Amino acid sequence: MRALLGYFLFLLLVLSPLLVQGQGHVLDKPVTEKCLTCICEAISGCNATAICTSPEKGTCGIFRITWGYWVDAGKLTVNGEHPDSEKAFVNCANDPHCAADLVQNYMKKFNQDCNEDGEMDCHDYARIHKLGAYGCQADMPYTFQSVFEECIEKFEDEGLE
Repeated sequence: MRALLGYFLFLLLVLSPLLVQGQGHVLDKPVTEKCLTCICEAISGCNATAICTSPEKGTCGIFRITWGYWVDAGKLTVNGEHPDSEKAFVNCANDPHCAADLVQNYMKKFNQDCNEDGEMDCHDYARIHKLGAYGCQADMPYTFQSVFEECIEKFEDEGLE
């Protein structure tokens, strides 16, 4: 898992932001790299080999992005692709950098205190990502919650807050 986390962070830091284009690109990114990594771990194990686990439902990439999520997050695209092209959604959702920018846009748009603790933090972003912007106060699935909390604790244990 540690090597995979390092690889994911490498992809986020090194890949050029110029590859991702589209409406609504967020420069002010509310979600930390640690948080993105833990959301990725919890939702898919950061498994980049399962390009689309459910093509008919459109659940694609390491963040398991849906078509509706992509639309709500601004229809970002890779390499100047037009958002209306047939593969624009799949290409962005399967690109780690583009997908991370989608998560950033989505969180900026639907920013809310889901667990009512008075703070907007990674726990809220994980809830919004997994449960949706309008269902984030519901109970989290046990497996997702367990993996997410373990990942957050690992970062804290290593002093990476």
